[in-house]
Amino acid sequence: MTKNYPSKLTWEQWELIPLFPEAKPGGRSGTTTCMYAVVNAILYVLCQGSTWQALAGDLPPWSRVYGYFRRWRKDHTWLQVHDKLYQRMF
Repeated sequence: MTKNYPSKLTWEQWELIPLFPEAKPGGRSGTTTCMYAVVNAILYVLCQGSTWQALAGDLPPWSRVYGYFRRWRKDHTWLQVHDKLYQRMF
């Protein structure tokens, strides 16, 4: 992720939500996905009102980003992130 998008998390913000599981090493392409980049790509789609297929070129591939988004929705990771951030506010 080379550009500084308005939706991009700072490293300090990222450290507040240590709930995202690490990527499984050795995927199809033999590389490990950076979860920080995946979460920032998800935020890009949500904040820009973009489609998954229209992700900016310096973000991870849309199919990978959507796959993580979908998995985290099903396993309630997003709900845990919400609850953790909500607790920090009060």
